[in-house]
Amino acid sequence: MPSRAAVPPGLPSLGLPSLDELLANAHVVSLPMRVKFRGIMARESLLLRGPAGWGEFGPFPEYDDAEASRWLASAVEAGWHGFPAPLRSVIPVNATVPAVSADRVPEVLARFGRVDAVKVKVAESGQTLHDDAARLAAVRSLLPDAAIRVDANGGWDVPTAVSALTRLAAVGLEYAEQPVPTIEGLAEVRSQLRAAGTPVLIAADESVRKESDPLRVARAGAADLIVVKVAPLGGVRRALDIVGQAGLPAVVSSALDTSMGIRAGLALAASLPELPYACGLGTVSLFESDITLDPLVADDGAIRLRDVSADTGLLERYAAPAERRDWWLGRLRRVHAFLAR
Repeated sequence: MPSRAAVPPGLPSLGLPSLDELLANAHVVSLPMRVKFRGIMARESLLLRGPAGWGEFGPFPEYDDAEASRWLASAVEAGWHGFPAPLRSVIPVNATVPAVSADRVPEVLARFGRVDAVKVKVAESGQTLHDDAARLAAVRSLLPDAAIRVDANGGWDVPTAVSALTRLAAVGLEYAEQPVPTIEGLAEVRSQLRAAGTPVLIAADESVRKESDPLRVARAGAADLIVVKVAPLGGVRRALDIVGQAGLPAVVSSALDTSMGIRAGLALAASLPELPYACGLGTVSLFESDITLDPLVADDGAIRLRDVSADTGLLERYAAPAERRDWWLGRLRRVHAFLAR
């Protein structure tokens, strides 16, 4: 049985549309990627059009219905209830460099234009620390003054993380995101790096968004900052509440969203009382095409807050095959039933 925390609190008071209403406004798309990301070359997602705008329901296929329910709550918030009033209209964003070979780094960075911060994927299965170091060196060579952060997606154990971050710190790291999978492991890595005088902050991502209790990482003193993603946390309002309770600096990031999902991430970044770090919301540049004619991509290192709408022609061009559409609609039915309970 899923824990009660798996269901985003507050959704019943906001109101859950009927299943028929969701199905009548659902579009399943498959967008090709420029480079492999999370092991995929096409990103599937289900877009929902509501009276307040567009929402995105795109939990990755391996997520169960309880975890996926947060993503649906987020899509419903965006499409049927709208977002809190913003405090800012321009959101600084980082470039994202997937686990590509070092020689492809210039090609990837060129798509982002001028940026002041870069997130680099490391600890990819089948690669070595040498590959990671070469990728980081290529980024630093091209952007000598940029803030560089690494994201291991929990791919190391504690000894490997400490050793790897000690070596990679030579390029100057702003922070390391989820170097190990567990909260206890994060606390140990953070403690060992501090004891050795290695100046790398620890950021928690999966240990916030995939935990039934997203505040446990803060109580454990396991991180210096948290990475928050709107859809996995159940919407902008719930994410704001989590950041407020955690009492740690927050970085708003993408879950490999189309511009529909990025709009929700921008809403969160625009509503936070403080925004000390560039956000990981520039990932639309990793797609061959978006689903809107006015994609939310960075211009001069930032994205200006604005609403976007899906284009009918692009929805048709990138419509998922029938069997994948059926799979997503079946998932929508199950997750809606889960939330309705």
